[in-house]
Amino acid sequence: CPLIINYFWNLGFLLGIAILLQIVTGIFLALHYTSDINSAYFSIFFLIREVYYGWCLRYFHSSGASFVFLFVFLHFARAMVYTSYIYNPNTWFSGIIIIFFLMGIAFMGYVLPFGQMSFWGATVITNLLSPFPSLVEWLCGGYCVHNPTLKRFFVFHFLLPFLLLGLLILHIFNLHFLSSNNPLRNSTNNKIPFYPFIISKDLYGNILILYLYFLQTHFGFSSLSHPDNALEACALLTPLHIVPEWYFLCQYAMLKAVPNKNAGFIILFTSILVFFYFMRSVSVSFYYLLFTSSNLYSFNLWFWFLTFLSFV
Repeated sequence: CPLIINYFWNLGFLLGIAILLQIVTGIFLALHYTSDINSAYFSIFFLIREVYYGWCLRYFHSSGASFVFLFVFLHFARAMVYTSYIYNPNTWFSGIIIIFFLMGIAFMGYVLPFGQMSFWGATVITNLLSPFPSLVEWLCGGYCVHNPTLKRFFVFHFLLPFLLLGLLILHIFNLHFLSSNNPLRNSTNNKIPFYPFIISKDLYGNILILYLYFLQTHFGFSSLSHPDNALEACALLTPLHIVPEWYFLCQYAMLKAVPNKNAGFIILFTSILVFFYFMRSVSVSFYYLLFTSSNLYSFNLWFWFLTFLSFV
């Protein structure tokens, strides 16, 4: 690995550990979960109150989703700041595919507890697909969110993370094929072995993050979930504000900002697909146009981040 990489390069390792923790805790949670519209909500509370250390598993998993997306955003921001999409476009491409998978898995997992916000969030998002013929019926197993929907979401939520693991292996293979990028954004021959120098920094960062995990799980210093989701789903009672988890607030703001439902869905989808455009910057002309002027590059980068924060 390059000698001059800093702690921002720990984020990929921390993200991988967070995803593995989600898979392990998810397998144990699946042993106690019932994907039935009449039992799902109560199976969660049975797990919390009756299963030995079930509360720890449940909150480790639900809080872990927030940690996964926190690391995704920081890891993604680091890749943009240090122009990793120029150094290794294949890693960038596989990373965006992984983000798509994570968003889908997180959404389906949020529906499974079947609280008020879960039910109404699923209703809003599935209705976005109504312009496509028969897609809502195929996905939900009917014209609305009901028993088949919950069973299908549970199956997808359980199986897709294992497919995600394959994409992670491909992502890591592409990364180690050319080695990591570095803060100077150029090729360097000043390299050190991954073991023990880099792995020791990764493990040190992992210990710090596990402290945050246990603080959140045992003391709940940050309320990451909406209180309405602690109520059982009721199709006759709409929440005052249907709000997603914090990591989907940017996409939620896009849908709210556009009056037309179809146009909002297109903008939402395009906001993620636009990152594939960054791979075009491998061409020499675009590279020199955008990155030889540090002032222009800084302006473009800060403009993008401020636009993202304005939606959040």
